[in-house]
Amino acid sequence: MRCDVLVKVKPSDKFPGVYFVELEGGQVRPATVNLAPGVKVYGENLIVVGGVEYRVWDPFRSKLAASILKGLESLPIKPGLKVLYLGVASGTTASHVSDIVGPEGFVYGVEFAPRVMREFISRVCEHRSNVAPILADARMPALYSALVQEVDVIYQDVAQPDQGKILVDNARMFLARGGWTMLAVKARSVNVAKEPSEVYRREVATLREGGLRIEQVIHLEPYDVDHAMIIARYE
Repeated sequence: MRCDVLVKVKPSDKFPGVYFVELEGGQVRPATVNLAPGVKVYGENLIVVGGVEYRVWDPFRSKLAASILKGLESLPIKPGLKVLYLGVASGTTASHVSDIVGPEGFVYGVEFAPRVMREFISRVCEHRSNVAPILADARMPALYSALVQEVDVIYQDVAQPDQGKILVDNARMFLARGGWTMLAVKARSVNVAKEPSEVYRREVATLREGGLRIEQVIHLEPYDVDHAMIIARYE
């Protein structure tokens, strides 16, 4: 942990719960206030300024952080909201989502791999009361429907060929009308033979057919090659 008076921290003008940290040398990174003070999740830097502990958010480790730095216009994830996170993995991004929604919000984290789920529980869930682990296949939302209440946002980062369909199926079951979705598309997971731009267009079409209105598509290079973030709203 660093207590560094040389580091500048300011709240985002656009995204409640998100801050920007100007590190030594002028590098700017997003950050969140640590909901579990003193606890690191993935080796991130902890910085204390004005008695508040911030977690520096690595855009090379988190597609959501990359989206913020690549021109995200609106962040659907806000303090007090409920979020369904599909493909939570070991919790790198989910931990920052937990910070943002805060104690009045909640995060349901769905992950299929037992070993990775154990890491998520030990790194994130054991230290945060606003996160619930769900060991399940995101392609089968009916199997965990009893565990998830209606949510305001669905965030998905699942390496499956049918990424768009997975999101639509979960939105129909859990997402409030007018709610938001964020889909991290891994083009090579969908179709290794097609150009990423073609894959993105296909996923956009799938979401539209499922009743989602596309708000923004962000290409995540240089933080993630052949990845895009699709932000949409459930009509």
